[in-house]
Amino acid sequence: MEATTRRPDRALLVVIIAVAALVVLALVVVLTRGAAAPLDPSTPAGVVQRYTAAVIEGDEQAALEHLVDKARDDCERLDPGTLDDVRVTLADTVERGDTADVDVSVVTTSGGGLFGPSEYREEATFELERTEAGWRIATAPWQLAICAQAAP
Repeated sequence: MEATTRRPDRALLVVIIAVAALVVLALVVVLTRGAAAPLDPSTPAGVVQRYTAAVIEGDEQAALEHLVDKARDDCERLDPGTLDDVRVTLADTVERGDTADVDVSVVTTSGGGLFGPSEYREEATFELERTEAGWRIATAPWQLAICAQAAP
């Protein structure tokens, strides 16, 4: 009896290669996705972007520079906790003369469950004042506050 050698099904091979290529492409997109483009630091949104980046990175000194003098001078330090799984997204900015509100969406991702990680989204507002040094934060949302006076 002659042993028959079976040739692999070419269609199946093409499908496997296509799926592997899509997986590699998806990984490249996810891993090369950069951070948000820097906003103009002289705008309320730019100040909030730099403040939140400093808070999330744990750089309290840099974050303090974005607070109004009163909040910075009277700062009763708060520990914002672990912010490794927090994303802040700009929603809206409203300027009114020497004050501004910057609305953000704060998304917190927590551990995995039966259906994967869960996300909690909360809308929050930063209140800013225009000073001689530029826009500064008067109050920050509790999730991102580093000073008790800067928290609402």
